[in-house]
Amino acid sequence: MAMASSSGPLDEELQCSVCLDVFNDPVTTPCGHTFCKTCLNECWENTENCVCPFCKETFMKRPDLKINTTLREVVKHLLVQNLEKSREVVQHFKEKIHLDKPAVFCDFCTEKKKALKTCLMCQSSYCQTHLEPHTRVQRLKKHTLINPVINLDDYICQKHERPLELFCRDDHTCVCVFCTEGDHKTHNTVSIEEESRQRKTQLVKTQTDTQQMIQDRIKKIQDIEHSVELMKRKTDQEKADSVEMFRDLIRSIERCQCDVLKMMEEKQKRAEKHAEDVMKDLEQDISELKKRNVELEQIMSNTEDHLHLIQISSSLCTPVNMKNCSDISVDTSDRLNTVTPLTQLKQTLDHKLDQTVLMKKLFAVDVTLDADTASPYLILSDDRKQVRHGDVKQDVSDNPERFDKCSCVLGKEGFSSGRFYFEVQVSGKTEWDLGVARESINRKGRIRLKPVNGYWTVALWNENEYKALDDSLVSLSLSVSPQKVGVFVDYEEGLVSFYDVESRSHIYSYTGQTFTETLYPYFCPSLNDEGKNSKPLIILPVRE
Repeated sequence: MAMASSSGPLDEELQCSVCLDVFNDPVTTPCGHTFCKTCLNECWENTENCVCPFCKETFMKRPDLKINTTLREVVKHLLVQNLEKSREVVQHFKEKIHLDKPAVFCDFCTEKKKALKTCLMCQSSYCQTHLEPHTRVQRLKKHTLINPVINLDDYICQKHERPLELFCRDDHTCVCVFCTEGDHKTHNTVSIEEESRQRKTQLVKTQTDTQQMIQDRIKKIQDIEHSVELMKRKTDQEKADSVEMFRDLIRSIERCQCDVLKMMEEKQKRAEKHAEDVMKDLEQDISELKKRNVELEQIMSNTEDHLHLIQISSSLCTPVNMKNCSDISVDTSDRLNTVTPLTQLKQTLDHKLDQTVLMKKLFAVDVTLDADTASPYLILSDDRKQVRHGDVKQDVSDNPERFDKCSCVLGKEGFSSGRFYFEVQVSGKTEWDLGVARESINRKGRIRLKPVNGYWTVALWNENEYKALDDSLVSLSLSVSPQKVGVFVDYEEGLVSFYDVESRSHIYSYTGQTFTETLYPYFCPSLNDEGKNSKPLIILPVRE
C-alpha cells in the first residue's frame, strides 16, 4: 500500500495507478510502468502469468522487481515539502485567528496596557503588574482567573452576578453556584471544566471524523478520475477499433465489388465469344444457301431441258444438313445474380447500423418503476417493469412524490447529464402517454402534459390518434401503429426523441430544450376502459 496522502496536490507521475496514492517502494515492470511494490505483488498473487495492471502486457516469467531508490527519495522529498506547506497554512490560520481577536486592556492602567488575565470574581482584567495581588493575597488566590476576555458579561450569571462555574446538563446552560440552590437544585450539574473536557473530546472525534470524510472524498475523487481516465482510454480504443473495422469492411466490400465486376466482365466476354461463334456458323450457312440458290436459279432459267432438270433435281432437292434456325439463340437471362445477396447484405448492414440499434447498444439504461410515485389506481409488477390501471384505489401512503389523481408513475432512475435510451412495449393498448419529466413537476390534482410544465411526452388517444404533447398539441401521422416505442434523451443538447422500434422510424422530437433538473422516465397506461385498455406498459430489457 502507498503512504498516506499529503495535503498538497501531487503529480500523477508520482501516483500508483493501482492504489491511486503516492508511490511506496516504487518498482518498475519490464514494460516501463511503475507501481508500489506491495500493490504489484498483490496483483500478481495466486496467478500463473504476471500481467501489467496498466497496459495488460503479459510476462511469462515473473520479473525480478527492484526498488527504484531514486524515485523513492523524490517522493519522500515531495511529501516533506507538502507537510511543511500544511504546517505553514495551519500557522497562518492560527495567527489570523489570534489577530482577529480584539485586544483586552488592563482596567487599572492609566495607559493602555494589554491584560494578562481576567478575574471572574472581581469582574476586571489585569496586566501582569496589577495581577500580582491575586498571586500573593490568600483570599484573592481563590478567585477564578481566565484568559483575558472583552465580553465579561457572558461569563457572569446575570441573575446572581456570580461567575458561571457550572453547567446544567438538564437545561443545557451554564449556571453559577447560587443557581444550584434555586431553579437548578435537583438538576444534573457538573463543573465547566468537566463539561468542557467532554465537549472537547466530542469535538476531537468530530474533527477526526471530518478529516476522515475529507480523505474519503479525496480518495473517491481520485477513484472517479481514475475511472474516467480508464473509460476514456477504453472509449478511445473502441473508437480506434471501430474506425479500423469500418476501414476493413470498406476494403472488403471494395474487393468484393472488384471481384464481382471482373466476373461480370468475364461472363460478358464469354457470352460475346459464343455469340460471335454462332454468327460465324450462321454466316457460313448463309454462304452455302446462297450458293445453292444460285444453282437453283440457273436450273430454273433453263426449263426446256427436261431430262437435265430431272437428273439434277434429286441432288438439289435433298434437305440441307443445317440446324433449324429457330433452335439457335443467345441466352441473355444468364446473370451472376449478385443483386439479391447484395440487397440482403445491405439490409443486414442497415439493421446493424440503424440509429435505434446503435442508440440501444450505446446509451440503453435499465429503467425500473418507482412505486413511491405511482398513482393509487396503478398496479405495478413485482419486478417493477410493468404497469397497468387497476380501476380500484389502493391503500397507499400519500407522500409528496406520489401522483394522486392522474394515473402516472415515474422511473426510479433519474438522469442529470449525458444521453440515455429506453424502450417500452405499448402493443394491445388503446391509450397511453410516454416520455420523460423533470423532478419538480406538480404531481397533485389535474396535470397538463407540456414542456413548460416539465413533461416531454407522446401519446395515443382513441386507439389511433397519435399526439405529441408539445406546448401546442401536435397530431402525428404514422404509417404503422408502433408496438414498441424507444425514447432517447440527450441532456446537454436539449433533445428528446421518440422512435418506432420495429419499423426503425422516427416518431417525434423535442429540440432546443433547456434541462436544469434531473429527468425521470414517465409512464401513463391510462384508464382501463372496461377492459379495452387493460394491457400493461412494459419496460423492455436493456439487452434482448
